[in-house]
Amino acid sequence: MAKEEILSLVTNILKEYISDKELEVYRVQYKKEGPDWILRIMLDKPIGAQSEYINIDECENATRYLSDKLDELDVIDRSYRLEVSSPGLDRELTKDSDYKRFAGRLVNINTYEPINEKKHFSGILIGKENSVVSIDIEGEKLEIPEKKISKINLEIIF
Repeated sequence: MAKEEILSLVTNILKEYISDKELEVYRVQYKKEGPDWILRIMLDKPIGAQSEYINIDECENATRYLSDKLDELDVIDRSYRLEVSSPGLDRELTKDSDYKRFAGRLVNINTYEPINEKKHFSGILIGKENSVVSIDIEGEKLEIPEKKISKINLEIIF
């Protein structure tokens, strides 16, 4: 089975699994890392869920369900390692809804090319509009076109 078909199949299995749970699919990856193939699943809580974070039991239950389903279907013709987790506290912002959900939070942004002679920025997320991400850096608004951003993630504050 081709990589794209595996990703589609796994996504559909996950959608079936989470249909009656306060979970959503954040990311599905199937890729080679070193000598191993990894099927990496990240689940998240939707906006408005009772809890903001995934717990270990939810990851374990999803792992068991997905593992059993994939064993039953037997469509992946090579050995792989299955990983199910949450995006974590330092999650990468990947969806438009993430920019609304995490507005007001501290983010780190890396860019492909320098902006004002810098490629790393840390500031309070204002939001994203018309493919432009806005952050507040010590009272100054900085707008960065989305196409120039290599990575944007939440910063962990202790």
